[in-house]
Amino acid sequence: MRKQVDNSVASRLVNCGMVVLISSTYKDRNNITTCAWHMPVSKEPPLIAVALAKGHFSSFLIKHSKEFVVNIPVWEQIDKVILCGRLKGKEVDKFKETDFTPSLSCGLKKAVSISECVASLECALVDIKESGDHFIFIGKIVYAEAEEKYFYNNVWDTKKVEFIFHLGGRNFFKSSSLIEMDNG
Repeated sequence: MRKQVDNSVASRLVNCGMVVLISSTYKDRNNITTCAWHMPVSKEPPLIAVALAKGHFSSFLIKHSKEFVVNIPVWEQIDKVILCGRLKGKEVDKFKETDFTPSLSCGLKKAVSISECVASLECALVDIKESGDHFIFIGKIVYAEAEEKYFYNNVWDTKKVEFIFHLGGRNFFKSSSLIEMDNG
């Protein structure tokens, strides 16, 4: 038997997204925000979109700097990831509060990546779309890197690394081992 799901949480039926950390910099301020609403939107050019609340400090930083970094944390970092989602970047330095290390970008002018994450995608902002109470930031990937012991043959080895996924609210789960299917 099916039951009606309130429209305010209906997106949770389709979104159990991998959690990433968005780092951004403008002038002398760095910030990190937790994000589960993101997706690739083009292969050529390589574009990725992230949805952030309009009032978030990161939204301000990205709008003004025109760049951001998508960092991929692992399950062992979940406490720091949750802390990045709870703290207000206008009030505290999230790098200091979490002991994450900012690392200079290879393809951007100012935005920093997070050294402790297993991968990062450096993005130059190409467009902003307003969508309800969020901005959708579309960035062109100008540089990406990943830990080679976890990412090879162009795929993550989830037998060696566990990622964080968000179901909504206080509910999270970790990735399971890769299952290779026969497409023949």
